[in-house]
Amino acid sequence: MAGTVPDHQAVREWRIGHNRTVKWEVGGDTAPRLCTLMAIVNVTPDSFSDGGDHATVERATEHALRCAEQGARIIDVGGESTRPGAARVSDAEQMARVLPVIRRLAAELPSDIGISVDTTRAAVARRAVDEGAAIVNDVSGGTDDPSMLPAVAQLGCGMILMHRLCEPAEDSYSDRYARDPVYADVVQDVLAWLRVRCEAAMHAGIDGAALAVDPGLGFGKSVAQNLQLMERLREFAVLARPIVVSASRKSFIGATIGEPDPKRRDSASVQAALSMLSRGASICRVHDVALHAAALHAAGRCYH
Repeated sequence: MAGTVPDHQAVREWRIGHNRTVKWEVGGDTAPRLCTLMAIVNVTPDSFSDGGDHATVERATEHALRCAEQGARIIDVGGESTRPGAARVSDAEQMARVLPVIRRLAAELPSDIGISVDTTRAAVARRAVDEGAAIVNDVSGGTDDPSMLPAVAQLGCGMILMHRLCEPAEDSYSDRYARDPVYADVVQDVLAWLRVRCEAAMHAGIDGAALAVDPGLGFGKSVAQNLQLMERLREFAVLARPIVVSASRKSFIGATIGEPDPKRRDSASVQAALSMLSRGASICRVHDVALHAAALHAAGRCYH
């Protein structure tokens, strides 16, 4: 889609909840200097990579605090797996999983570290923000629950709008499609969809400065389509929003290196992250924070 790319190296603030902001730098032809690491904390028994690893309040809290020490500045807490084929989890069960963790983290994390709740349900988002979350990370882009966008507007928190082609229960791993998902042009189609969702969010009353976007790597995209999104990530700069990316341990990463075990994909995930950060990504959502932080340091990147 046509659009004017904002001037590069203009530092802006992503407004999240509880009077906090996250600095980000508009992309363009020059790679942003700033990047933020967002730690994945799945309080689930069935996530594709770390299901069961942090399924208790104590283990999830310990992991999140360790991620913060290693360099994460956002902790993303989720109580429902979004892996392909995953079954839905009730609002009540999501809240039972995530709220005690968010409550503990709000009390124990340094004040400059934001907490995100990974949910598509407005009721879960409301309770999570009440407990201390500052960001709602909605993998449905606010389409799963019609109450979500108005709820976020009322809460005054930050929001990540992610693209997905279908619900997880109907999806497949990127290297297992019988037929590739159909797009006219995967990059431009995803970009157009995110533009519409940003407009819908602002129409619902959400501050435009509170929105970030995520192209949804691994969600309804083949291996080749995911690689196209990574290669052409600069095109998303026209949205003038922080770009969140998450390739960490995903199946298309495994397919490119021939590694079936998600936990053995961390080094390749780091390379993917560095590539996307050089193409305009602002926030990188990862499993292994220490490895990503070390790579950013070695590359001379400023992460915060």
